[in-house]
Amino acid sequence: MLKHCGEFHIALKHLQLALLYTYPSTFSELQVKFQIAHLYEVQNKHKAAKDGYEFLLNEKNISLELKADVYRQLGWMYHCVECLGEKKEREANALNFLQKSIEADPKSGQSLYLLGRCYAGINKVHDAFLAYRNSVEKSEGNADTWCSIGVLYQQQNQPTDALQAYICAVQLDKDHKAAWTNLGILYESCGQLRDAYACYLNATKQISFQKSSLFRRKQAIRMKKDTIGLSKGLSQRITFLEGQLSQAPLPSITSKRRQLCSIEEAWNLPISLEMNSRQQQTAQMLPRQITKQSPIQGPPPPYPHSQLSQSPIPAKRIKDDGAGQPELIQNNIQASSQLHQNLINISDSLNQRNFNTMPESNKNSEQSVVDTFDDISNDIYKQNETIKLERLSHDALSNNEDSKHNEYNNGGVTDDLSTTFKIQMDSKQLMAAVKLLPIDEPPVHCTILQVNAPPPSPPDCPPQKLTRDQLLPPTPSVHLENKKNAFSPQLQEFCLKHPIAVVRGLAGALKLDLGLFSTKTLVEANPDHSVEVRTQVHQSPDENWDTSQGKRVWACISHRSHTTIAKYAQYQASSFQDSLKLILPQDESDKGFPGSQAMSDSDSKDSVSNSNIVLKRKKHKINSKMLRFGTNVDLSDEKKWKPQLTELQKLPAFARVISAANMLSHVGHVILGMNTVQLYMKVPGSRTPGHQENNNFCSININIGPGDCEWFAVPDAYWGGVHNLCEKNNISYLHGSWWPVLEDLYKENIPVYRFIQKPGDLVWVNAGCVHWVQSVGWCNNIAWNVGPLTGRQYSLAIERYEWNKVQAFKSIVPMVHLSWNLARNIKVSDTKLFELIKMCLLQTLKNVLHIQEYVRSKGVEIRFNGRGKNEASHYCGQCEVEVFNVLFVKEQEKRHVVHCLSCALKLSPSLQGIVCLEEYRLSELQRVYDSFTLHRTQGLAYTQ
Repeated sequence: MLKHCGEFHIALKHLQLALLYTYPSTFSELQVKFQIAHLYEVQNKHKAAKDGYEFLLNEKNISLELKADVYRQLGWMYHCVECLGEKKEREANALNFLQKSIEADPKSGQSLYLLGRCYAGINKVHDAFLAYRNSVEKSEGNADTWCSIGVLYQQQNQPTDALQAYICAVQLDKDHKAAWTNLGILYESCGQLRDAYACYLNATKQISFQKSSLFRRKQAIRMKKDTIGLSKGLSQRITFLEGQLSQAPLPSITSKRRQLCSIEEAWNLPISLEMNSRQQQTAQMLPRQITKQSPIQGPPPPYPHSQLSQSPIPAKRIKDDGAGQPELIQNNIQASSQLHQNLINISDSLNQRNFNTMPESNKNSEQSVVDTFDDISNDIYKQNETIKLERLSHDALSNNEDSKHNEYNNGGVTDDLSTTFKIQMDSKQLMAAVKLLPIDEPPVHCTILQVNAPPPSPPDCPPQKLTRDQLLPPTPSVHLENKKNAFSPQLQEFCLKHPIAVVRGLAGALKLDLGLFSTKTLVEANPDHSVEVRTQVHQSPDENWDTSQGKRVWACISHRSHTTIAKYAQYQASSFQDSLKLILPQDESDKGFPGSQAMSDSDSKDSVSNSNIVLKRKKHKINSKMLRFGTNVDLSDEKKWKPQLTELQKLPAFARVISAANMLSHVGHVILGMNTVQLYMKVPGSRTPGHQENNNFCSININIGPGDCEWFAVPDAYWGGVHNLCEKNNISYLHGSWWPVLEDLYKENIPVYRFIQKPGDLVWVNAGCVHWVQSVGWCNNIAWNVGPLTGRQYSLAIERYEWNKVQAFKSIVPMVHLSWNLARNIKVSDTKLFELIKMCLLQTLKNVLHIQEYVRSKGVEIRFNGRGKNEASHYCGQCEVEVFNVLFVKEQEKRHVVHCLSCALKLSPSLQGIVCLEEYRLSELQRVYDSFTLHRTQGLAYTQ
């Protein structure tokens, strides 16, 4: 399902987990490897897919059925993917592999169908017909096959035979867009415009229906260009025909005889005996396909296709367990792009025809044609209603499974647990309570949220309706005059009070030498230091266009590569020099550093208007220009970057990289970019897409200059609304790269801060604030994260930690490890913060004790391993959840890999062959737990 929805990264993770699963399974190991290869194929990773398929063919115990599937996929890849060789050689390989697939499984109608497609592609019409006929005879005749037969007949100028084939296709599948479209083209080419009009309308209704479900919207991402182009072409034909039909004379007795029977007559006429028998066989097979459990018969649709290929990809009806009618319809939806190239060619020729002379119609009245069309439409809608009902049942099942998954990740917390385990317990009471827990089943993943807390989920937006002015709030900002202002407690209070804040004049007030972070200094210090590069399209800050669709989108596309500081500096400088040549003719009033602007102190309205002025002047020049953004430059090495890191010690304590008041300084090891400094090297238009900081920690960002940056931010209370818009636009909130469309946010009542960050300005991003940034000029920025010791910061961090588990997203801040270090290192006077940390200690200590009891019951020895100085926290090598104290280690590919208990049991239910290690003595954990108490003082405590 994840593969179908386009969540390829997560799908790959689950398939790799399935390879480790040792219990009896529906799929064999080779079948799982086949699915992994197919996953690479749908991502257009053709070499990896080809290697995966060829590896399977070398396996001695591969079944004939799976071998047929592998040969089929290899054959179709050679037919479609241009990078696999010269066309003539590829076609020969494609035919060879497809024929081997048929030899391995002579009953495979799908392989025969694809063989026909290949023959048709090289104009071997007779061979193509034979392959299609054989495909139908294998009792797998479907709408795709009959549609392709219709195309061949149409290309051979046999319109009556083509009509019969298309009618057979749409009777087998009333939702077959390609067949309806081809049928319309056939009628239009014969001058029967009313019938063509009815067919086109049916085709567009199938497009609309296909776009109606979230599942299909995600499926459509991989073929959206074809779908959009096809639907646009249909809309144009419909508009044209409406105009022609409105001017057409009424039908009369003297009307010219039609070349083809009308759509109504064709629908009701008996089809040939052969077609009828195949229809009945197909109809009889559908229930069996829906309910029958059987080994995999090939990869689920959609079949992969290359953007370079001129042949869209067919689909087949899957027989996997649990596949229902919606899935069968989905297969045909994906098949709708098969004949796209043919449709374009024929449609183009039709567009060039002269329709000034209208053919006379038949005896039927216009109302009769409309009634006929309505009857067909009603049939289609009845089918759609059936699909919707079955999909509802499927969705209910999915929701039920999701709730079980959430319960699992939430530790299965029950009311009994709340009465048994409380933070008022000491460690001895806790140990006694754990001994009463059953050990016949393994402990589930523990949660570090409050007992009985619901599983985390995106929150609803605040219900208050905002005015237009409230949707564009002024950005909180403060201007520092001197060092005293910078170190005042009021500055920290100001930053903690707002979702985002700008501290202006910070560098001047503290006399920071920002030149240490200039490109020139960086090159002199470490020219060969690595820089991650993102190649992006240059667009104005408040726009994000998909040029292929001609509309605003959320997807923010970039391509990653690597270079060095010296090479990027050369690019940055040449980019600046090129821009100087473009702006030399400007007026004196416009002179100044390119990209910098004379802004007022108002962070919202003035910055927006001035920014738009500059962008409007340049838009036509840079609309499709590509740029390179140097990001994630690691400045953690104190030996390489000592002057730079020393300079940052001038900052007030709450903003420093390392500080006792910063939670992240207590992790005990490096988390790159969070408790270390990262540098960003920018040219105008460089984008940091929308996101919340890792585990919702606060962040600090200082603009080195000389150009400006433009920021957009949404308060954390509205992040659920942004998440929903990402889902609506088929983008993963956590895994995806997105640039919000501002009007979409405003329509959903989501406010947006917008402001300019000048050189020397510090931007404070508070916990949970959603933000995205674009450089206006040439500049460098430095950034890192901080964690104020507040209940609000800790609460948001652990909520995201738990939600990340549900979303299979790695939390790079090890919150359990951090919480135990906080308990060791600090005294907490904030009641809320204390209770939250204490609950984390309680839950994790309980889980450690329970796991140890369970492991010992299996007869497995727990060895003490300890922890090295600055040793990084451990994560499961399979599911990537944090593993605390009890590590399950297995050697894999000459590496010792840590696993959580759940994944270790999947590898070995008896835990044989797995080494169980302990990081901390139990006595030490008990001491830390008992010693962590609420510290009551008169000191300042920030409770959010």
